[in-house]
Amino acid sequence: MDKENVNSRQLRIFAQVARYGNFSQAARMLGVSPAYISKNIKALEVELDVLLFHRSTRHVALTEQGEQIFALTRQILHDIEQLHDTVAEYKNEPRGLLKVSTSFGFGRQVVAPALAGFSRRYPDIQIHLEVLDQLVNLAQAHYDLDIRIGDLIDPNYIARHLAHNHRVLCAAPGYLQRHGSPAGLQDLTRHACLIVRERDHPVGIWALSAGSVTSNVKVSGPLVTNNGEVALTWALAGHGIVLRSVWDAGRYLKSGDLQVILPEYRQDANIWAVYPQRLEHSAKIKACVEYLKHYFEAEALLPA
Repeated sequence: MDKENVNSRQLRIFAQVARYGNFSQAARMLGVSPAYISKNIKALEVELDVLLFHRSTRHVALTEQGEQIFALTRQILHDIEQLHDTVAEYKNEPRGLLKVSTSFGFGRQVVAPALAGFSRRYPDIQIHLEVLDQLVNLAQAHYDLDIRIGDLIDPNYIARHLAHNHRVLCAAPGYLQRHGSPAGLQDLTRHACLIVRERDHPVGIWALSAGSVTSNVKVSGPLVTNNGEVALTWALAGHGIVLRSVWDAGRYLKSGDLQVILPEYRQDANIWAVYPQRLEHSAKIKACVEYLKHYFEAEALLPA
């Protein structure tokens, strides 16, 4: 076997197939054809003289040897990334692939346009953005950077504060005219609350703070969603009370389409850039985090 024939491109393809268990999905993620994936996997198996995958019509699974090689491959690819980052930091020219995850609404409305500007500033960095409805294990899911809302962060990660944000209770004037405004937190249990299954919060439990005192309120309602934009649309249509971030609801509060209720209560939900310890010195991570921080400040998208 000629060791020089095994290249990083083939290893990256192998890692994607191992991750997704499917040639077609790996092809979509890499922007190539399934035939191209299959050709490279076959070539890698020939060069290594091992069977990497058990194949079926719809799924592939790693063989025992494939599992061992996958572990080595991840380390090799990490070392290659470290090499590129070290050179990029030395030359002050961040480059390479940056895999970013974030939540649905915030990703579409805020993170996506911010990263488009970042891409113009750093054309040698290729960005893969995925919007998800759950928190990710950055190491297992192979993301480099998670842009998240909320202050509960695993201490094993590095977290950089990007912007201030908090959530408020609000409802449409029409709803409040029909049902009245809650006088206190316990009154929320008698109202139709629009519940969002957040990435990092238990369903139907609203933790709200007044000064230094935090209270948990169990709420319910006829409408539940995993998408904050949907819940906001329901609130605007007068279907109930919603707990939403000020970055999202602010324009409707300003226009009067929504009104804050129980204004003494809020839920802190700051904006953070979160990434693994192994990427502490990554030039592309550093460039992206600094860009996002300045972007939020310059665009005044979030409250100070």
